[in-house]
Amino acid sequence: MKLEQGQRLVMIGDSITDCERKFPHGEGLFQGVGKGYVALVDALLQTAYPELSVRVTNMGIGGNTVRDLKSRWQTDVLDLKPDWLTVMIGINDVWRYFDQPNIPESHVLLEEYEQTLEELAKSAQPEVRWLVIMTPFYLEPNPEDRMRKRMDEYGQAARRVAERTGAGFIDIQAAFAPQFEYVHPTAIASDRVHPGLSGHMIIARALLQELGFEWERMKG
Repeated sequence: MKLEQGQRLVMIGDSITDCERKFPHGEGLFQGVGKGYVALVDALLQTAYPELSVRVTNMGIGGNTVRDLKSRWQTDVLDLKPDWLTVMIGINDVWRYFDQPNIPESHVLLEEYEQTLEELAKSAQPEVRWLVIMTPFYLEPNPEDRMRKRMDEYGQAARRVAERTGAGFIDIQAAFAPQFEYVHPTAIASDRVHPGLSGHMIIARALLQELGFEWERMKG
């Protein structure tokens, strides 16, 4: 396990991260961390590593783009002084092309996405011990589907940012791929974007593997 005793793990992103978390800070009792992958990560860390007393904080906000993250980066990331930080953003940056095609100012072009994500990553790195960048995703097995293809382009941009900044990287799109051999994407997420609990567990598992989680600890 890469996390150490008393460290703080902050996760920021859009609605996939948010998942009805508590405001202003998503932590504490009564599902303060929300009901998605952040809650699963928190529960598994507290169960398997109670001695570490890791503090998990959910700072996702539904509908956010990387542009929105930039506007709240100081208060919602840097001021919280995380030891570990995960960023998963980009779904809305892409989605606005398709659900708001006639409102171009809502679209975040690939260049802006990549430049802004790198700017945010670099600003956080002096403050955090480790940064993990996670790709956006669209639950469509056909890579030539228009939205899936655009999402993959943003995922590759996230990969490039991670490579240039030395951040950790998780390909969430790839993490979902094995499921498509057995179930239709709508069984994971009816709108191909907002997953049910099993989909959130896929995200949580991928992140925990990056954190060095030892699954043997769950055997009791």
